[in-house]
Amino acid sequence: MIPAPQSQAVPKIEIIAALSNKLGESPIWDVRTERLYWVDGVSGIIYRSTAQGTELMSWQLPSRIGSIALRKTGGVIVALKDGLYGFDFDSQALTLLIDPEPDLPGNCLNDGKVDREGRFVFGSMDQAELSPSGSLYRFDPDHSLHCLDIGFICSNGPCWSPDGRTLYFQDSYAGEICAYDYALDGNVSKKRVFARVQTESGAADGSTVDAEGYLWNAQVFDGLLVRYAPDGTIDRRVEMPLRKVTSVMFGGADLDMLFVTSMGTQLQPHFPADGELRGSLLVVKGLGVRGLAEHYFSG
Repeated sequence: MIPAPQSQAVPKIEIIAALSNKLGESPIWDVRTERLYWVDGVSGIIYRSTAQGTELMSWQLPSRIGSIALRKTGGVIVALKDGLYGFDFDSQALTLLIDPEPDLPGNCLNDGKVDREGRFVFGSMDQAELSPSGSLYRFDPDHSLHCLDIGFICSNGPCWSPDGRTLYFQDSYAGEICAYDYALDGNVSKKRVFARVQTESGAADGSTVDAEGYLWNAQVFDGLLVRYAPDGTIDRRVEMPLRKVTSVMFGGADLDMLFVTSMGTQLQPHFPADGELRGSLLVVKGLGVRGLAEHYFSG
């Protein structure tokens, strides 16, 4: 049975960090410390702040960042261009864990999140965004790597249903969000189309799932956040003041604030420009729904 949506409150949208990130991505809320982490993927910078954007700190890494995830033991696991690394914020030590694709120098690692069992699920992509050379991987706490699927140009948006039994994932160029059955051992099966992405000129980017089991997707270049019901139908749309929104994450003390990253670079002349506020971090309040706490990588 599909849960009935709550009444749709009028949201309030604020810019809380006007940093002009070239590629804001991978927002993660840490419920232990009540801090938000996100990255500027192109510049290779990790940021951390309060829910209000205060106490801002940053760490420069040596290459572009596809995504980050919090580790149970502290620090983060970070997907750099040439592999997965562990990064310690205090010592700033960067330790290579594994290079999934040493034979594909044109690829880079991209979006990723942690499942209920503490495993990091992430994708790779063709850095030129032309060839379907990307794959979907699972990196286990014992540091073993498992390929779950292949054939993606730009892998994006991994997240799970509240019970952890459905994995959502997409190739941003495919015009659809897919779902897999996700087994307790971390293997996938029964891939199917969850939702067709209806955009004027945009694409599906980062996603998260709220406590009601509805998927929120940032639709880059169209400036939209779209909430999909568990059956894949569109429940609501939220128009954003910036067109190049890239990813979403619930946070705040009550997990009722939706943080939104954005892109500051002008990749192509025909893509929309966002003026002086491009690349900002935004927050949407008053949506009337809450998110789920993110899990920690156990390795």
